Amino acid sequence: MSLSHAEPGIAAPLALLDTRVRMETPEGIDLILRPAGLLSRSIAFGIDLMIRGALLAALFIVLGALGDFGTGLFMLALFLGTWGYMVLFEVLHQGRTPGKQIMGLRVIHDDGTPIGWSASVLRNLLRFVDMLPFGYCVGAFTCLQHPLFKRLGDLAAGTLVIYRDLPPQRPPLAEATEMSPPLPLLLEEQRAIQAFAERQGTLSSARAQELAAIVTQPLQLSTSRDLHYPVQQLNGIARSLAGSP
Repeated sequence: MSLSHAEPGIAAPLALLDTRVRMETPEGIDLILRPAGLLSRSIAFGIDLMIRGALLAALFIVLGALGDFGTGLFMLALFLGTWGYMVLFEVLHQGRTPGKQIMGLRVIHDDGTPIGWSASVLRNLLRFVDMLPFGYCVGAFTCLQHPLFKRLGDLAAGTLVIYRDLPPQRPPLAEATEMSPPLPLLLEEQRAIQAFAERQGTLSSARAQELAAIVTQPLQLSTSRDLHYPVQQLNGIARSLAGSP
C-alpha cells in the first residue's frame, strides 16, 4: 500500500513501504523520510514526562524550605517546565527532546527544514486539545487516522515527527598500496573501481578475480599475468581515488 495523499513540500509517493515518504527540500533535494508512529511517539513523550516529573519533584523539595516564596517559585517552574521544556529542546536541540533522542526521533517542518520557535510553540500549546477528553484521546485518534501520523498540533504548526536515520556508512576499502591509474579515468570508470573495492570484502577470492578482470581488461590497466594483480591494482587505484592513506 502506498500513500495516497501528499502534504505541502512532499513529492508524489515512491513505490516503497507506506511508512516512507519522499520530501523535496527548498533546495530541490529529495529526502526519504520515515514518519514516526503513535507507539514510538508515546514512549518518547512518556520518557520526557518522567524526566520532567523527576526534575520538578527535586525542585519542589529544594524550594519547599523557602516557604511561600519557594511555593511561588515552584509554581513558576511548573509552568515553564510544562510549556517550555518541549519547545526549548525542540528548537535548540535539532527537534529532539531527551525522549525523542532516546527513541531516535526528531521534529521538522513539512518542508524538511529544522523546526522554529513559532511552530514549536504552536504544536506544543495544542497538546491541550490533543489531551481531550483524557489520555491524549484526540491526539491518538488523529495520529492513527493521518497517513503521516500527525496529531492536531502537527497539522496546525506544519510539522512532522520522523525517525532520525543515521547516514549510511561506506564500507572500508581493502588494504592496498596506493596506486595512480596509468591513464585518465572517466567518472563512471572511477565509480566502478570504487564499487569493486567496497564490495570486495563480501566476495570470494575467485569472484573478486573474475570481476577485477572484467574491469581492468577494457581499461587496459593490468599488465601482469598474476591472477591476483588486477585485484591489488584496483584496490590501490581505489585508495588513490578516495585519498586514503
